[in-house]
Amino acid sequence: MNISIFGLGYVGAVSAGCLARDGHTVIGVDPNVTKVQLINSGLSPIVEKDIDRIIRECVNRGTLTASTNVSEAVQTTDVSIICVGTPSQLNGSLDLSYVRRVCEEIGAALSAKPGFHIVVMRSTILPGTMREIVIPTLESTSGKKAGRDFGVCNNPEFLREGTAVYDYDNPPKTVIGETDQRSGDTLQSIYANISAPLIRADIETAEMVKYADNVWHALKVGFANEIGNICKAMDIDSHKVMDIFCLDQKLNLSSYYLKPGFAFGGSCLPKDIRALTFKAKALDVETPILNSILPANRIQIERGLSMIMATGKRRVGVLGFSFKAGTDDLRESPIVEVIETLVGKGYDLSIYDKNVSLAKTMGSNRDYILNHIPHVSRLMVESMEDVVANCEVIVVGNSSEEFSDILQKTRSDQIIIDLVRVSPAKSEHGRYEGICW
Repeated sequence: MNISIFGLGYVGAVSAGCLARDGHTVIGVDPNVTKVQLINSGLSPIVEKDIDRIIRECVNRGTLTASTNVSEAVQTTDVSIICVGTPSQLNGSLDLSYVRRVCEEIGAALSAKPGFHIVVMRSTILPGTMREIVIPTLESTSGKKAGRDFGVCNNPEFLREGTAVYDYDNPPKTVIGETDQRSGDTLQSIYANISAPLIRADIETAEMVKYADNVWHALKVGFANEIGNICKAMDIDSHKVMDIFCLDQKLNLSSYYLKPGFAFGGSCLPKDIRALTFKAKALDVETPILNSILPANRIQIERGLSMIMATGKRRVGVLGFSFKAGTDDLRESPIVEVIETLVGKGYDLSIYDKNVSLAKTMGSNRDYILNHIPHVSRLMVESMEDVVANCEVIVVGNSSEEFSDILQKTRSDQIIIDLVRVSPAKSEHGRYEGICW
């Protein structure tokens, strides 16, 4: 395939070299004449393992060239991949001036090009940028319509400096955000020889994935450093601790706990966070990440409460109020906090949880239910059907299997607020609302 790469910085140079190495004919485009001259001389404009050799071989073979001529690059290629920088501004927002400029230049070139051309955004941009800036700019400067006259995709990169060529060949995933199937099919064919999970999604999802990845990576670094600082203050080998921590691939290094939903609770997590942050404070060790966990959890509780109150309805039913499905444990259950707040505000509540009902009569938490939250226990009903029959708003508080078909068991005039996503349905205002989806 004939491919043009716009921006010959870190991502652009690596992408251009690797695509040319893999058999595509690539034109790199950059307004910086020095970068263009370096590549045409067979030299890399960046320092990165293996890329200098790849560029030299591809230039000698004639599969890689560079130019400052945007129009020529667009006219002679099938796909244009944008790899320009999106640096931070002083207030933290992205400087999108390079993105706007290159889209204006590509759009102008598209206006004179017959046939279907595909524009791929590989630069890191916030969700909404494709719809609000990239596509409108391309359309206004080309006089053409995205999805009909030209295609648009978002294709985030997952390259680490120092191992970028390896990461290009061995990505954790390949994500294609597409506006039309034809463009997605073409972009998928470019990566046909790369062995990695390939995900095709809407462009907003593709835009957001890169931010979720990078912020998670940063959070891991900060978390490990705070644990390390506490360990050093206590003369504990932090590397031994984290080596053992990383052996757990069922919970610690896994997808577990990484589904957006309601707040955590139970007898362990809140108590242990408080204990460790108290110890850090006693040691004069600053732990801003650890200190923020419980306040962040509190915000999610308040978010759920606000969603219920915003309905304007007074008869509220809660399905599942132990801190997670499959247990009768109500200690520090976040949904119990919601229930108690609603009771205090005079709401008419009906609550149901099969496991808690059993615990009330014979379980180990019977004393806690009867002596610590008797006002909550008096609101309990015998079945899910009792809740559905009498309430205007149904709140799903945990992921018990019996609640999975709640959409089919409720009336069209009832509002469902799902805190755990028991249904794959998307939020539908006034009928079904997920807390963060």
